[in-house]
Amino acid sequence: MHDLAFFRAHFDQVAERLATRGNIPGLEGFRDLDQRRRVAIAESEQLKARRNAGSAEIAQLRRQGLDTSAQQQEIRQIGERIAALDEQVKALDESFRELLAGIPNVPHESVPVGRDASENVEVRRVGQPREFDFPPKAHWDLGPELGILDLERAAKVTGARFAVYWDLGARLERALINFMLDVHTREHGYTEVLPPFLINSDSLYGTGQLPKFAEDLFKCEKTDFWLAPTAEVPVTNLFRAETLDAARLPIRLCAYTPCFRSEAGSYGRDVRGIIRQHQFQKVELVKFTRPEESYGELESLTADAEDILRRLGVPFRTVVLSTGDMGFSSAKTYDIEVWLPGQNDYKEISSCSNFEAFQARRASIRFKGGKGKAEFVHTLNGSGLAVGRTWVAIVENYQQKDGSVIVPEALRPYLNAEVIRPRPW
Repeated sequence: MHDLAFFRAHFDQVAERLATRGNIPGLEGFRDLDQRRRVAIAESEQLKARRNAGSAEIAQLRRQGLDTSAQQQEIRQIGERIAALDEQVKALDESFRELLAGIPNVPHESVPVGRDASENVEVRRVGQPREFDFPPKAHWDLGPELGILDLERAAKVTGARFAVYWDLGARLERALINFMLDVHTREHGYTEVLPPFLINSDSLYGTGQLPKFAEDLFKCEKTDFWLAPTAEVPVTNLFRAETLDAARLPIRLCAYTPCFRSEAGSYGRDVRGIIRQHQFQKVELVKFTRPEESYGELESLTADAEDILRRLGVPFRTVVLSTGDMGFSSAKTYDIEVWLPGQNDYKEISSCSNFEAFQARRASIRFKGGKGKAEFVHTLNGSGLAVGRTWVAIVENYQQKDGSVIVPEALRPYLNAEVIRPRPW
């Protein structure tokens, strides 16, 4: 959510920066709303001055014993007009809030201007893609051949875009979750939290999913419960409508949750395998910081997510998203993309974003130190990592000519296995 006063005072500059995201619906109506509001307020203030003067005149006439019926009638009419104008201003303010709720965050000045993902900028590349002496397979072929991934039975049980993991496939998923949580809590300084997986509408509004992206979510019928699309939502909202002690900042949290997304509008993209699922697992990193520290914290959060891939020995690259490819609530985002040899391409495995005060304003999360005025915190989050896509990266990058998969050394204590071989039925 934007600061309404700042938005009004700097509309031209804000609109110019927002225009780099593409066509933003709602901006064209802002000036009209603002002008109507200003006219209503100006008229109301003039009438209140007239009412005050008229009331003083009535008091003077009464002291003289004169009839004030006409003046009182005029005052009543002025009062009725003021009440109507106040209601009009109230309605216009509500229209402003609705308009601002649908306008995305302003990109940070360091974000490259671009139309779409083709104009994202690579900032670093780590590891070289492996040269295979055999044609590498994609996980949707290799997983079923190993007996660790079953998409057909998942479709029977639920439908398309769900997966069943068997034996070492299931254990690999669980190992990755534990490995990520251990690294982030023991070495990166995060506090683990296990939040609810069902969330309410206020929580989704607070992080920016509602009202604009309702079609991307799953809602429980006849309730105000939604399935969490990411741990970002419940974890960020843990402090909704609270004022934090400045001495506590930065607060660094990590959480494992299953995530549920309808993937509305994504049909035709990544339809094979488990890259784009309705249900998937993720370990999320969330931070609450002082404004002046948030961009330094974004760099460290991104490095923490990258560290998981470094330890697993999987090639990846990090890109900063252009203005045309950013998420709704983000002021700046780094995408970490992992190399998948079976698809001969890099695929996003984590988005690390600074939302500045955008989410905090919607969720009313402030901080205060000493006698200073309470301010909005800056919120950040990023996947540390998407577990299913990490599973894919390991299976595809560590596959062997005989169809087996080598387990990365970092995971062997968790999996209690060095090699994943075809599972006997």
